[in-house]
Formats: sequence, structure tokens, C-alpha cells
Amino acid sequence: MKRSKEGLKLLGSETDYKSDYAPEVLETFENMHPDNDYWVQFNCPEFTSLCPITGQPDFAEIKIMYIPDRRMVESKSLKLYLFSFRNHGDFHEDCVNIIMKDLIRLMEPKYIEVTGIFLPRGGISIYPYANYGRPGTKYEQMAQCRLENYQTK
Repeated sequence: MKRSKEGLKLLGSETDYKSDYAPEVLETFENMHPDNDYWVQFNCPEFTSLCPITGQPDFAEIKIMYIPDRRMVESKSLKLYLFSFRNHGDFHEDCVNIIMKDLIRLMEPKYIEVTGIFLPRGGISIYPYANYGRPGTKYEQMAQCRLENYQTK
């Protein structure tokens, strides 16, 4: 199957940066290896959002790891989606959970986890972590185990 026929609109075209939260920019493509369990990891070391109370910028590294099923997120669309948070006001924990839930709706992965490594504000760092494993499968058990044993860097 040629990738050019998958209907991807953003890759290779002029970039339109959204000025606020924009989940509609996310695109997927077909996983050519749905029978294999394997990890896909994205690191966004320049993530920014706004404090919903003060409007001041928050800076973080967002790490996304997932085990795909039939669909995978296209990386340019993910970059534009993550950049769309730069003028969006939400708490750190909300950003991580919103990102995870949007990607679950988009791809229906077997497993996904999202970590936010936020830089200190007021002398304290926050590292929210959220994960999901498809209910009724070994991935649900994996999610529970990884959550129970979660440790930051």
C-alpha cells in the first residue's frame, strides 16, 4: 500500500499553526504491522501551555508512548496538535489527560501513556502521568501494573 493514498493532508503542505487547542488537526495512517506489539514513542521537549489562573506560560517535555492497533498518529499532525496548547489554559494534570484521551479517541491504541515533565514554577515541579490499556485485554492489566509501579525519571 502506498502511503500517498492514505489521505494525509498536513504532511508536505504549508503549515498552519493554530492559536488555541485544536484536536481536529490530528491525523492517522494505517499501521502496517497490527499483529505485532511494539512501542512508538514521541518526545516533545518544547511543549507550552498557559496557567489557567495567571495566564503565565508553563513549559514541559511531553512523552507519549503507545502500542498501536490499526491506526497510528501522523507525527506532523501530532506536533501541530501539541503546539496548539501554547495559548490554551489548563493545569498540568489536565493537559496530560486531555492529550491521552484525544489520542485514544483518534487511534484506539492497545495501550498508551502520556507523561508531562513540567519545569518548576514557584519552586516546584509537577510530573503528571496518565495511562490506558484496552479494557478486557492484557493491556488493561499492563496499564494497572505500570501505574502502580510508576516512577519519574
